[in-house]
Amino acid sequence: MTGQTAQEVNKRAGGLPAFTSRLMLWSFGVGIIPSVVLVVALQLKSLLLLEYVHVISGGTWTGFDLFMSVILGRILASLDLPGRVEVAKRLTPTQFFVMPSLMSTTITAGIYLAESLGTFILTSPWIIAAGIVVIILTAQGFGIFIPNDMRIFIELAKPNPDRAKIARLNGINIRPMGVQGVMQLTIILIMAHIAVYPHRRPNT
Repeated sequence: MTGQTAQEVNKRAGGLPAFTSRLMLWSFGVGIIPSVVLVVALQLKSLLLLEYVHVISGGTWTGFDLFMSVILGRILASLDLPGRVEVAKRLTPTQFFVMPSLMSTTITAGIYLAESLGTFILTSPWIIAAGIVVIILTAQGFGIFIPNDMRIFIELAKPNPDRAKIARLNGINIRPMGVQGVMQLTIILIMAHIAVYPHRRPNT
């Protein structure tokens, strides 16, 4: 080596670690799958495929949030500051495209599915309850998680990133995921009620 440290070798221009682009590419490749399947389901007018992509995307989203809050949150709490920063460096690019894709696909597929089944009745208290939960989930996802991911990337790109800030932003992302998990379990209960006791739009 010519005086370069291992950390310098592992970085590219702008201060981002070399593995960031690989994780981002992986995230994009995985994240685009639900959206593509949703588009195919809508083009084919396949109710089965539409329900499949809705259930699998929603289940993955719920499982990820519960894992992050219940398991990963405890692991991060046991790590020192450098350890939490290293996790954030890898976690942020890995979920960068996956989570927005799961969120948007689940919600969009759910609306189309309810409309196709004739259960999307805005005066139904169960649909109203589902709408409230969706608004909370969307506000958290696009108002907290994605902006914080961008802030982490901006900080990582600096020549001397603020480790404490990165760990704090990542912690802000982890904590509300428990609320997301509870909200998603709630909406699963609502969806189960709608499926078992459907209140369909009358034929005109």
